[in-house]
Amino acid sequence: MHPNPIFHTHEAEDNLAYARERAFGILAVSGAEAPWLSHIPFLLDEDGKTLWLHLLRSNPIARALKGGPTPARLAVSGPDSYVSPDWYDVIDQVPTWNYVAVHLTGTIEVRPQEELHALLDRQSAFFEEKLLPKTPWTPGKMSEGVMDRMMRAIVPCRMDVTGVDGTWKLNQNKPDDVRMRAADHVEAFGIGTDLAVLSALMRGADGQRT
Repeated sequence: MHPNPIFHTHEAEDNLAYARERAFGILAVSGAEAPWLSHIPFLLDEDGKTLWLHLLRSNPIARALKGGPTPARLAVSGPDSYVSPDWYDVIDQVPTWNYVAVHLTGTIEVRPQEELHALLDRQSAFFEEKLLPKTPWTPGKMSEGVMDRMMRAIVPCRMDVTGVDGTWKLNQNKPDDVRMRAADHVEAFGIGTDLAVLSALMRGADGQRT
């Protein structure tokens, strides 16, 4: 996370809400030589204290969890873009990268296999709802026995969330007119992801300045 406190002014509820809606991130667990990372969809409970996910049994993280509950961190990335100094239209500026990221810290463990089916049902329902008015996909559309065979390869997991932090780096450290110019250029010419979303957040970042 960025160390400047000006980019950490969002409340925990805002960060949790962002992570809950995004529902996809990078899970990190310490390994013997380097951290193990896994890109995962997840569900975050309304109270922000419990996070649910599943892993392939062959995933190194899943194997590590056989030893019991394990410290972990989940990084949830949002929109981002390179910001050129020319876009500020003021002198003596340097390039930077604007972005939103939320980190959830806690302890992860494998759950009993009988919890898996309900977890998968909840996950698919959560994402399918975002595709409405498309008729939601359900496991009932699969041929008999296929779902059961596929579930043998994965395990359900639960992460108890004990810490949350978010970086919302949106040029809050710049004067309003400078930030607005940068937001316009990010939307039109940015190099990154979800540029319209990022530029909108930059335009609304004045309330986050200190």
